[in-house]
Amino acid sequence: MNNTFKNENKEEISIQENEEVVIFDENSVDGWVLGENSRGERGLFPKSYVKIIRTRSDSNVTDYSISPAGSIGKESPNLPSTPNTSINSVQIYDEDYYDDWDDWDDRSTVVDDADNINVSSSGANGHIYQAQSSNNPNVHYRSKAISRQDSIASSRKGSMVGRNLNRFSSFVRSGVEAFVLGDVPMMAKIAESYTIEMGPLGPQWKANPQPFICSVEDPTKQTKFKGIKTYISYRVTPSHTGRPVYRRYKHFDWLYNRLLHKFTVISVPHLPEKQATGRFEEDFIEKRKRRLILWMNHMTSHPVLSQYEGFEHFLMCADDKQWKLGKRRAEKDEMVGAHFMLTLQIPNEHQDLQDVEERVDNFKTFAKKMDDSVMQLTNVASELVRKHLGGFRKEFQRLGNAFQSISHAFTLDPPYKSDALNNAISHTGCTYENIGEMFAEQPKNDLFQMLDKLSLYQGLLANFPDIIHLQKGAFAKVKESQRMSDEGKMDQDEADGIRKRCRTVGFALQAEMSHFHQQREVDFKDMMQAYLREQIAFYQRVVQQLERTLRMYDGL
Repeated sequence: MNNTFKNENKEEISIQENEEVVIFDENSVDGWVLGENSRGERGLFPKSYVKIIRTRSDSNVTDYSISPAGSIGKESPNLPSTPNTSINSVQIYDEDYYDDWDDWDDRSTVVDDADNINVSSSGANGHIYQAQSSNNPNVHYRSKAISRQDSIASSRKGSMVGRNLNRFSSFVRSGVEAFVLGDVPMMAKIAESYTIEMGPLGPQWKANPQPFICSVEDPTKQTKFKGIKTYISYRVTPSHTGRPVYRRYKHFDWLYNRLLHKFTVISVPHLPEKQATGRFEEDFIEKRKRRLILWMNHMTSHPVLSQYEGFEHFLMCADDKQWKLGKRRAEKDEMVGAHFMLTLQIPNEHQDLQDVEERVDNFKTFAKKMDDSVMQLTNVASELVRKHLGGFRKEFQRLGNAFQSISHAFTLDPPYKSDALNNAISHTGCTYENIGEMFAEQPKNDLFQMLDKLSLYQGLLANFPDIIHLQKGAFAKVKESQRMSDEGKMDQDEADGIRKRCRTVGFALQAEMSHFHQQREVDFKDMMQAYLREQIAFYQRVVQQLERTLRMYDGL
């Protein structure tokens, strides 16, 4: 029997038999505890792997050792009792740090933000659990890894495929595990539908039959409550209505959280970052506007996101009362998470699951390399911006000052001074000082736009590991169900149902991969063309300045 627990997700850590580990909270969540292994890695591992050895009264530390055969997974009599505490579901307001909802319905909430609460997860019984660290930061538990029995098998009921041990994984939290295993009931009436069709390179989202674009313009500083509250409002105008609506950042933030809550297999672009201070500085307002434009362009270009009812409400509703009604309706949407998978219409074409798995693996490798490359280009471009604003400007100013000094020196012996030459040299100095200022201003025309686009793609790429993990989890369930069917532990019809639902997940992921590639080609072509055009125009202006200065020396 293999006594090593190998982590499968980023939230987990690997432990080996006889390895000492520290547990931060002995209370387990669905059999998982939070701790640190001997390599200093912190994360989750199954509690059934460890057992208390002894308690050290002087340090509040509890030692663990190997359980005797046949007692694995059973509580040792030395273990402190775990209180049967009911932990309620937590809902939070994901608002601006500096804002309230004023004209909105303050009682409604957005999707829970995992960064603002302790890790929570939907357990197998449908309740919400929280993993909380000990109230006493000085209390730790020392453990050793032990052998484990097949806890998946012990958790099965009849012929059901076992649930993932890690209830914190995205595969579980998203609801895709429940969908694949057939635990998501069909709705009596599904009002929305999204179609995946076969394209020349594989599955793709069916295009929005009514495509449109949307502008984000005119950021305006406004006040309310007699100047007590200040905020920035943006004019948002969709092309298919031509009627502008005015939205604040918190409106975008609300929409973003609804999208995250609903579309589990889609890479939703990240919003521009929040900022608690300097929100009304001109540079920050301009940067946020540029990035909101890119965010909006990605939204309108996505065949699924652009058709979302909540997005349409965001773009079209100008009446406060109707806004609140539509907002509440979006927050009560039942077709979210696992239920969103029920809205997908997939092609009839057969796809070999091994081929799909290979395609997903290739995309995973590509996405990782692209993410690294985008980060590299971001760092290089950011450093170049700093040089433009600082180093380049200073160097050209120093060169200009040096020319000015030469010109001034030539005037100190009047009988031999040459006014025409001195003026030309002095003008040369001024020209290089101007060129230094041109370098300082140039990032606004090219590098800032490049960094905006790279930031958008950093966010999109950051979403894919979790999305790919959904497909990997679905593949695992198919393989397990087929093995159980072959062993006579599951009806073939049940195994076929799991395979069919896995096909839905696979088609959705491939469609999202296809859209990402299509949009990537458009965006990076536009980014490179715009950068090169601006670079050419910039150096042409530099050449013009130098040519005018050169002509001053003609005829001397």
